Amino acid sequence: MTKKKELSPELKAECDAAKALFVSKKNALGLTQASLAEEADISAAAVAMYLNGTNPLNAKFAAVFSRMIGEPIDKFSPRLSKEINGLTTATEPSLRASGSTADLVKQMLSKVKGLTVEARERIVAAAEEPDDGSPGVIPANMASLRPTNEEIVIPQYDIRAAMGAGQVPPDYQEVVRNLVVREDILREKGVSYTSKTSLGMINGWGDSMAGTINDKDLVIVDKGIQDFVGDGVYVLTWGKELYIKRVMRMDEEHYRLISDNQHYENQTARIDDVTIHAKVLLIWNARKA
Repeated sequence: MTKKKELSPELKAECDAAKALFVSKKNALGLTQASLAEEADISAAAVAMYLNGTNPLNAKFAAVFSRMIGEPIDKFSPRLSKEINGLTTATEPSLRASGSTADLVKQMLSKVKGLTVEARERIVAAAEEPDDGSPGVIPANMASLRPTNEEIVIPQYDIRAAMGAGQVPPDYQEVVRNLVVREDILREKGVSYTSKTSLGMINGWGDSMAGTINDKDLVIVDKGIQDFVGDGVYVLTWGKELYIKRVMRMDEEHYRLISDNQHYENQTARIDDVTIHAKVLLIWNARKA
């Protein structure tokens, strides 16, 4: 079983500082880990992993946390404060060197991790508006990548969900690319989802679900489903590690975690020990989960 490497003292100190601020302010502000999770669009388990020092803080969570508790980021993470300021500050020489607004947009999008689709579209829209007559339009082949009303943009996240020994969950924190899918294709496959913005893609690793999900297959998941809603394939944390497993409820206290590969034994888990992060909707090889 893969073990999580402990954070460096510096990164652990950031988590401790954030937790101390949260504990000192949560009652006055009416904050909970669940409210932080909702605002940051992550699970409550992911918030706990940040505050308890299991996972290092990242810029996206730091920005949300700072706003919610009313404290500057450098109060708990000078490192991330510097990183965020570096991303949002552009000097005149760098603007001239980029050659055009469109070039600047390309440069930003290549470096900034975890941008939402909405944020990317705002940046592109700004670049398409010429300023003081200088060339600032996105080439037609780039503009055509933006989805139509009949299409859905599904971000692929840098997260491994193991179908065998398990992977430590880093949370949905880094978008590596986007997939544009026609909505009618999902309907034809019988795929339903809570909302377009809840859709995401991740890679499965391992062979315990072979036959349904093969090693390194891309799977489309619905992050809006974070509770058991019936038998199906889920992305879940059990024993602080991340899995993709077929889940059945055995009784009021236990799940059956099923591996579709018959060479693997099925496992029984206490419901209280399992955190569901998403439901698998479709394997991106046209096999429905």
